[in-house]
Amino acid sequence: MFSGIVEEAGTITALDRGASGIRMAVRAAVVGKEVKLGDSVAVNGCCLTLVGRKRAGAGTELRFDLLEETWRKTSFAQLQVGSRVNLERALRMSDRLGGHFVTGHVDGTGRIVRWEAVGADWALEVEPPQEMMRHFLYKGSVAIDGISLTVADVLKRGIRMWIIPHTRDVTQLAERRVGDLVNLEADLLGKYVEQFISNRAPKAAGRRASSSKARSTARASR
Repeated sequence: MFSGIVEEAGTITALDRGASGIRMAVRAAVVGKEVKLGDSVAVNGCCLTLVGRKRAGAGTELRFDLLEETWRKTSFAQLQVGSRVNLERALRMSDRLGGHFVTGHVDGTGRIVRWEAVGADWALEVEPPQEMMRHFLYKGSVAIDGISLTVADVLKRGIRMWIIPHTRDVTQLAERRVGDLVNLEADLLGKYVEQFISNRAPKAAGRRASSSKARSTARASR
């Protein structure tokens, strides 16, 4: 579990996709200090398991194995050696929750359609897959490349967020361009509520139908 508060932007030092699988290496200055093998690390909002680490200059090189499904459903395919990625270690029970609950399970990718300075701030507009639009609401939460953000506007085909200079500077958003793909994770609580309601609806409809049928039968018998 993560909070969406990015600790640093690391740099990809290796990204190999071969017959034996997909391996990614990231150089980190902060995140690499305390993690150990088997720990979970959010990389651009995707929860990955640390499978290797070694000292690399003033930092630490972290190595991760990626599933084919992860490769297909995230924006990792557009990354290359030298790209910066957002990093966050898993939460501890004693941590402050500064963002929102983020699982690191990416729901899909969205495309940046607007990314520009407006006064001192930045406007970011992303077009998600249309089936994800039902998960977004005004002032709700969304994780974009692992960054906990507030939805400022729900548009016809996308969502708009306002980015303060600090967030842009300490994450890899500074390198983003219109047309880039970003990893999206909708708010966890909203997805559970939707699942709960959708599972109840057919049963409730069935109970109403049965009740209506019983009343009709009772009236006919009288």
